[in-house]
Amino acid sequence: MYIQKKYSPKEMALWTRRETIFFLIIASLVAVLYEVAGLRWLQLPWTPIALVGTAVAFMIGFQNNAAYGRLWEARKIWGGIVNNSRTWTMMVRDMVNNDHSSEPMSSEYLSQQRKVLVHRQIAWLSALRYAMRQGKPWEVANRHKSNRKWLDTFNLPELNVPLEEELGRLLGQEDLNYVMSKKNKANAVLTLQSQHIRELKQSGLIWEFSFLEMENVLKEFFSLQGKSERIKNFPYPRQYATLGYDFVNLFNLLIPFGVVPEFWRIGQGLIETYPNLGALFVWLAIPFSAIISWVFNTMQRIGTVGENPFEGSANDVPITTMARGIEIDMREMIDEAPENIPSPHQTVMNVQM
Repeated sequence: MYIQKKYSPKEMALWTRRETIFFLIIASLVAVLYEVAGLRWLQLPWTPIALVGTAVAFMIGFQNNAAYGRLWEARKIWGGIVNNSRTWTMMVRDMVNNDHSSEPMSSEYLSQQRKVLVHRQIAWLSALRYAMRQGKPWEVANRHKSNRKWLDTFNLPELNVPLEEELGRLLGQEDLNYVMSKKNKANAVLTLQSQHIRELKQSGLIWEFSFLEMENVLKEFFSLQGKSERIKNFPYPRQYATLGYDFVNLFNLLIPFGVVPEFWRIGQGLIETYPNLGALFVWLAIPFSAIISWVFNTMQRIGTVGENPFEGSANDVPITTMARGIEIDMREMIDEAPENIPSPHQTVMNVQM
């Protein structure tokens, strides 16, 4: 899925409300112990905190860059799938004909063969997106309650409609049985495509040169599928993800021990001039400490939700919407009846699925 507009402050607050409450509680606890209980030793110098913060900033920056790289590569892969699917449909429409056939077939027969080839390509798109939506043990973004709430709102088809039912509207029963018997469904669909155009070449309904060109497009589909599977099946290195998460938590726990004493000292300097403000200034450390922790934690969460671009979170590649868009284009290119062409997926809360 993909956000079509920037996050509003309200949405950001809702997305991070649990962590924000936790940061406020920790900062309040330290402030109470320091000011009310008089535990003045409950403080840390800024130097070690700053050193930890520097390491955390580098780690978060590395994680976010790597996560964005994975996301952008996935988007380019599916952009290639879009372009090649249209190319495939153009070839099917114009290259399946009687020009080189010794026994010309009826226009109805040729139209049916074109329709089978196009619908099977749509089935490949469906099989691939279903494979991309399957959960992996390292995909943890949607285990977070706030992320899970977003996912439940979108009602992804891949999580609610069985793959066999989806493929059943696109494939004949024989093809459906063959595809469902294989572990890699998308791979099986492309295999059927290659077999089909070979049979059409042998019967003269596809010119030999055209057959080679169409095989090259199928080869590109295999390549794009492999690239998409590589991103899906190879996680962002867990040592970086785990250490980044632990470092951020450690830094956020240290922050109040440096901020609260600093605000207390500033307050002591203000007491002579502004006695009321000086006496209460230490309590401003609570929101300021929470803000610092919130910034680092939110940056870390942004990297986490971007690690796996097919997981189904609000910031992922919108493969469901893209696949539907390709299907509409392909059906229109072979002049299918408007009532047989599905409608585009609507955005939900300004998010594409």
